[in-house]
This record gives sequence, C-alpha cells and structure tokens, in this order.
Amino acid sequence: MMSAVEFEPYRGELVAFCYRMLGSFHEAEDMVQETLLRAWKARDRYDPARASMRTWLYRIATNVCLTALEGRGRRPLPSGLGTPDHDPEAELTPATDIRWLQPFPDGRFDTESRADLRLAWIAATQLLPARQRAVLVLRDVLEFTAAEVAEQLDTTAAAVNSALQRARAALRDVDDAAAVGEPADPEVRAVVQRYMAAFEAADVPALVRLLAEDAVLEMPPVPLWYRGSRDYGRFMERVFRMRGQSWAVRGLTANGQPALAAYAPHPGGGHLLHTLQVLTVAGGRVTHNVVFADPGVLDTFGLPPHLPAG
Repeated sequence: MMSAVEFEPYRGELVAFCYRMLGSFHEAEDMVQETLLRAWKARDRYDPARASMRTWLYRIATNVCLTALEGRGRRPLPSGLGTPDHDPEAELTPATDIRWLQPFPDGRFDTESRADLRLAWIAATQLLPARQRAVLVLRDVLEFTAAEVAEQLDTTAAAVNSALQRARAALRDVDDAAAVGEPADPEVRAVVQRYMAAFEAADVPALVRLLAEDAVLEMPPVPLWYRGSRDYGRFMERVFRMRGQSWAVRGLTANGQPALAAYAPHPGGGHLLHTLQVLTVAGGRVTHNVVFADPGVLDTFGLPPHLPAG
C-alpha cells in the first residue's frame, strides 16, 4: 500500500507550483499540506496505469489552488496599482487591506526552475484568470503535455492550447528573462557586492551609480513606489537620515534573484533586521528593487532578528 513517505520527494516542487498560482509562500505551504492530505485519503483510488504519481499529485494540487482562488483578487506589487510617486518624504503608511505578493525563499526548497519564480513574472501571471495561469505554469514551466493538462483540468487538449496562447500573449511584455542576470553570474555578483558595500556605508551616490536610469524601488506593504535613479536616491537619503549610518547586510537569494537582508544600526549596539530586498540586475545595473518589511515575510526566510556588535 502507498505510504505518505512516497509523497515527500514532490513537496518542494509542489510548493513552488502553488506559489506560482497564489503569489504567497505561506498559502502555498498550506495548499501543499491540503494536497498531500487529499492524496493520502485517496491513495486507494490512485491508478498508476492511468497517470504517474507526479501527474496525479499535480492534478490534486491544481484543483486545490483553483478552489482557493475562487472569488479572490490578484496579489499585486505597488507598481501594479498606480503611477510612481515623486515625493521622497511621502508618508509610509502600510496598506493592510491589500493581500500583497510575497517573495519565495529559495533556501527552503531545491526547485529546478528559477526563472519562472522571478517576481516580475509572478506579478504578471497574477493578472491572468486562474485557469489560464494554471495552464501556463503546467505547460511552460513544468512541461506537462496538453493531454496531461487537459486531464488535470477536466477539459480538452484544444482548450488547453487555446488558453496557453492567450496566457503567452498576455505575458509578452514581461521583462525578457534572458536579459536578467542570474545570482551566480560573476557580473551580477560584482554589482550586488558593490551595492551591498554602498548600502552598508549609507553611500547614496555610490548606490545611484549602480542603478539603471529608470530603476524601480517599491516597498510592500507601503503602496507608494518610485521610478528613476534620481527619486530612488532621494528616498534612500531619507532612509539613512531616519535610520542612521553604518548598516549591516547579508546576501541571499529569493525568487531565483539576488537579495539582501538589511540590518539597521541599533542605538543599544548591534543591528536589527529592517528589510529583505530582492534585486533585479540587468546590463550591469540594478533595474528593480522590491523591499519587503512585513515581519511575516521576514520570518519565512529564517533571518536572525538581531546581529550583535563586532
């Protein structure tokens, strides 16, 4: 008889799939728990002659996610909600009524595909109807056949292919994945290292020199955002004026992108965790920085809340 242990090798990729569907790591973990529970209860009905265990589990996970998404709006980033702000002194009021897009902690799971975890791609797919989103991920990311996806969604291969064409057309303007540098790329690493050094020193001119001219800075759950190296720099001047100099940073990755944990200087000594920043690097410049300050998001990454002095 099938045991629950047989499901465990699929947990990581199922979490990544549910995250792509939901835009929330916390919800993705919950949906995978529900998927594995349903699979365990239905284990006597599983027929290996009809589908592999992986295909069967994805059918369950897809339906769990589609049910969870019924009647829900998308999870946005601030840049998807309105025009950029130009006032670096604007009030930083969190919008707690919005279910914001969350980052994916790469270190928690070993997933094969990283390009389709990038924040820009996840944010763009949130605009798709849920079933179109499922088709896109199942076909283009996970490479199931049209017939397999049709079986998973109780539809036809022709309907799957039609939905896939519409989804691809909707995402045509998303940043070219080939132009976005991987965290392990030497040029990307060099840019990120220089950015981290400038951030630790609160050196705004050095930060600005590393930015693309139209670089974007956004900070969910605060709904405002900035576009352009000038406004980006003016806002960073405010941050360092408010929180002090001599920061500490720790490098990591999120969503298959370079990231850093920023620690603000503490009057009592050492540094306190301030934000998680997910960077997009292209053409030797930082083109986008999504800054997460939600304590729940920070907990997901297992970051120490305090760094001692020295």
